[in-house]
Amino acid sequence: MTAFKSFEEIISWQKARVLCKEIYILSSNDKFAKDYGLRDQIRRSGVSVMANIAEGYERKSDGDFKRFLNISKGSLAEVKSHLYIALDLEYISDDKFKKLASDIDEINKTLYGLINYLKN
Repeated sequence: MTAFKSFEEIISWQKARVLCKEIYILSSNDKFAKDYGLRDQIRRSGVSVMANIAEGYERKSDGDFKRFLNISKGSLAEVKSHLYIALDLEYISDDKFKKLASDIDEINKTLYGLINYLKN
């Protein structure tokens, strides 16, 4: 098992928390807020990233932790896919999309690194 004392110490979780807050703020504005389906789905996906990191860690098993980290990666992809829709519908600017996509890619890299660490 990892040397973390709590899931709050995990960089991936910390970064996912920031992303989730940004998604909530972003999806509270204007047209995005009125698109209830997309708004709710992107929020659920963002929360899922954080929650699966935490849940996997608390399982206290490397195998379970890896599985939940992979689920988090899937949720990250879902968030990014939803952001493309938000961009296409002009709910968000191109600059905001690029910033969030970059944040997602960074979280994905940290998750990948942690998964590889747990494999060895």
